[in-house]
Formats: sequence, structure tokens, C-alpha cells
Amino acid sequence: MTGDTLLSVDDVSVTFAVGGLAARMAGRPTSIAAVAGVSFAVGKGETFALVGESGSGKTTLARAINGLQPVAGGSIRFEGDSITEHSGAAMKPLRRRMAMMFQDPVGSLSPRLTVRALVTEPFRIHGVEGRDMNAETERLLSLVGLNMDFADRYPHQLSGGQARRVGVARAIALDPALIIADEPTAGLDVSVQGEVLNLLNDLRERLGVSMVIITHNLHVVRQIADRMAVMYLGRLVEQGETEAVYTAPRHPYTAALLSANPEPDPDLARDRITLPAEVPSLMARPNGCEFHTRCPWVRKNCRTEAPAAAGEGDRRFTCHYPLQPGERPPKTEERVHA
Repeated sequence: MTGDTLLSVDDVSVTFAVGGLAARMAGRPTSIAAVAGVSFAVGKGETFALVGESGSGKTTLARAINGLQPVAGGSIRFEGDSITEHSGAAMKPLRRRMAMMFQDPVGSLSPRLTVRALVTEPFRIHGVEGRDMNAETERLLSLVGLNMDFADRYPHQLSGGQARRVGVARAIALDPALIIADEPTAGLDVSVQGEVLNLLNDLRERLGVSMVIITHNLHVVRQIADRMAVMYLGRLVEQGETEAVYTAPRHPYTAALLSANPEPDPDLARDRITLPAEVPSLMARPNGCEFHTRCPWVRKNCRTEAPAAAGEGDRRFTCHYPLQPGERPPKTEERVHA
């Protein structure tokens, strides 16, 4: 981790009630853990990525960090202040220091407001007075590469890339210390994705803002993140410096995700690791290692014994048999009898 700690997530769990009285009477689970015992820290000026398939708990965790989702256990501290001990109006001063960018670039913007109103709305929400809103509009649009010709347009008059830039301008309006960006390149063409990532990198350097990037797109992670963590069924299975994880993944799930990442250089392309079976339901978490139902390297004790975390410092992984560089899955018949 670079710099002083800005955000600290310690053993955080988030649960949701399911089934109600009928489930209770039938002896079925009445709650599920969407996030289960997650810990990591983000330094000042750092970009940290949370990676995983849909349903892995990334967005739920992001909402918990922002105080939009209550936690069932653990603690979240931002700039030394406890988010988990605040609620309602008490969260407002903290939210002024952290901004959330939502997934849909156009749909996350109110269709009734102009770009001018959208980028200056944070000032009104937080009661910031004495600002020239026209000057603030020009300043914010300039920071994201748009001119004042866009100020009086509505979201439906913007391209996906332009709408995302407006979302970024809105996020940086109050000079936050942290931006949480949920799938910042979702729905954008590849060329536009690159422009948005370059913009976020540029703003981080110019403004010193930290970022938490929520994504399943591993190309995004390598281009923008200093460190990354991989989530599976609400748990972190691997984390560390981005380049270290890319060049030598230690958890089979990480290796499979990376193998599916498109590689433009055919000489560097990885052989794809196909994951069998579907993602298990949170209502019926597998015993032992929760990844064992899909793991190409599975062995007998993986099915019954939960692995402990291993590694040193920021480089952590949770696997009975951590992978070695370049290790490939055994043949199917070897896995069956392992």
C-alpha cells in the first residue's frame, strides 16, 4: 500500500434476510452473507480494484463503504472516522469526502437535469454556498475534457463516453478524498474505455484522490490499479500489487479469470482455463474451500477443509495448494481421483 491509510475495511460482513417465516418453519436459512469477513486498506492517492464475477459481492461491499448498506459485522474507517458507527444525517459530512460513480453512465444521471445542474448538484445537496455555479461548471467540465457547449444539454443528448465524463465531473465537484467507481467503463466502446481510464489516472495525479474501482474487466485493473483484490462468494481469495497478481496468480480462481482476459499480443496470450459448473448459490455455500466445486486443481481435502490465508504483507491468498508460476491444471482424470 502506498502512503498513509485513507480507508480501512476490517473483517466486514453484510447479510440479507431471505425466506421469512416460511423458511424459518421449514428449517431453511433465513439470511445469506453477501460479503463475508473482508479486510483490506487503501492508501492516500492509491487506486485499489475489487475484481470478481457478477454476484461476488463487489457492489454490496462498495455500498457498505459509502454507508448505503448496513454491515452485520466488522468495521470500516475512513480518514480515521468509523463509518459503521454512523447512520443517516451523521454520514453526510463523510459522504462529502467520498463520491460514488454508478455503473450506467447515462442511466445514473437524472434525465430532467441539464449537465450544468448535474455537475453542480453536489454543492446544493451539501449546502455549499458562496460559489459561482457558472464558474464551477466551467471548471469541472474542463477537468474532464468537456467545454461549456455541453452545459445546457440533457443526458439523452450525450454519448456514453460524454455521460461518463459528466459523472466523473459530478464525483469530483466537492474535492473528495475517495472516489468509489462501480464498473466505470461499462457499456462503453473499447476506445472510449481507454479515454475514461486515462482521465481517471490523470485526475488521480492532479487531485491526489484515492479510488476504489469495482469491475469484472481485468483490462481495466491492469491499466489503472496499484493494488487489487479478487472476490469469490463474498470473500477475498487473493490480493496484492496488481502486477504481482497478474504475473504470478496464486489462487486458481484468479488464474482462471486472468486466462480469460483478452491479450492483444498472440505471443503473450494465455491458454484459457475453463471453470466447470455454475457459481454456487449463497443459500448453499460449499463445504471446505468454497471454490472446490469449480476448481481445476481440486484435491480431496479441499472438499472438507476451509483453507487459511497465506502470504506476507499485502500479498495474500487463500488456498490449500497455491499455484506456482506457469502451473497448468492437471488432466481431468487426475482431478477426479485426487
